[in-house]
Amino acid sequence: MNVHFIQHEMFEAPGAYLEWVKQRNHNFSITKVYEYQPVPTTVDDIDLLIIMGGPQSPDTTIEQCEYFNAKAEVSLIQKCIKAGKAIVGVCLGAQLLGTALGAKYERSPEQEIGIFPIALTSNGLLDEKIRHFGSVLSVGHWHNDMPGITPECRILANSIGCPRQIIAFSDLVYGFQCHMEFTTEVIELLLVEEEEFLASNTDNKFIQKPNKIRSYDFKQMNKKLYLFLDKLCQLYKVKQTLL
Repeated sequence: MNVHFIQHEMFEAPGAYLEWVKQRNHNFSITKVYEYQPVPTTVDDIDLLIIMGGPQSPDTTIEQCEYFNAKAEVSLIQKCIKAGKAIVGVCLGAQLLGTALGAKYERSPEQEIGIFPIALTSNGLLDEKIRHFGSVLSVGHWHNDMPGITPECRILANSIGCPRQIIAFSDLVYGFQCHMEFTTEVIELLLVEEEEFLASNTDNKFIQKPNKIRSYDFKQMNKKLYLFLDKLCQLYKVKQTLL
């Protein structure tokens, strides 16, 4: 498998996604947008596209953030969809996925930062790739917004603070508003970036204190993510043999 990452910020690192790639000996490449690297214009060498999160939104313009080109990323996603590639969008990446399919992202009912449970919907419990998550699973969160939805998509998981945590836009295209890729190292990067904000927060029940976030063991969550990715790649390979 050739896996390509779109990384928007140094502190929004691929974490467990990259660890999975290395454990499975997949080939990988990374476009580091924050270093002004342009996203690919062709998808021939991509089997799985993983678009990471960031503080931007799909509406952020180049004038507002000169290294972030939402239109270029949406174009890349659309090319991957048309070519039958596997795609995972995380947080901002999930919102860009929805945008590429004509769905407008929205503000989440609650801002969530920390470790909170998600619950699988009836569709989620039937989904072969994620039903091993179990009916309830504690996962990472770090967001204000949530993806838009299309008539064909299936909402697979939600939380008390956000009704769209995992969305299947198709059997090869998944959006994760939540962050199952968090590791101890990734969390430290985020905590440093948001240190002042987290220290000043006193009234939002969906924003945890740094020490609470640091105390969580991410390994179980990461392992469940790995199995999802294994299943996604297995389906992709099956579909490729039928072309």
